[in-house]
Amino acid sequence: MEGFTCSRCNEFHDELPMCFGAEFPDYYFSVPPEERAARIEYSQDWCVVDEAYFFVRGRIEIPVIDSDEVFCWNVWTSLSEKSFLRSQDVWNDPARVNEPAYFGWLQTIVPGYPDTRSIKTREHTQALGTIPRVEVFEEDHPLTIEQREGITWQRVHELVETVLHG
Repeated sequence: MEGFTCSRCNEFHDELPMCFGAEFPDYYFSVPPEERAARIEYSQDWCVVDEAYFFVRGRIEIPVIDSDEVFCWNVWTSLSEKSFLRSQDVWNDPARVNEPAYFGWLQTIVPGYPDTRSIKTREHTQALGTIPRVEVFEEDHPLTIEQREGITWQRVHELVETVLHG
């Protein structure tokens, strides 16, 4: 996307970012830094804390109205142990696209929305090499509504400015 003039800093940014994300699930930060190496296992796609809390990375896609573009949030969802283990069992299997969606709880604070931690999600496994798609379905939550109905370019700018400048 071409650049934009930011209403918060009044500077021209060369690019309009269309995807933001979290490196770790929020729960990761509840573990003191000096204990993380002993208590947390992770990759760019999954995270396990204390062998009891299971997280998978996914992507929330929000369509931009009157456009082919989507605005994305790379997020983490918590899954049950059973769902997590199943997702890992089929991770490298091309047939994983036939998996039913895994119920989860969002474990990422998404800027520009009221509290998003622990809202209901479904994690849809995609083709090999593609990050799972996360469907938010918390009734009446603005993120659920925007994922279903789409957002305007003005809203894209608001979200980008919120991420860039708080």
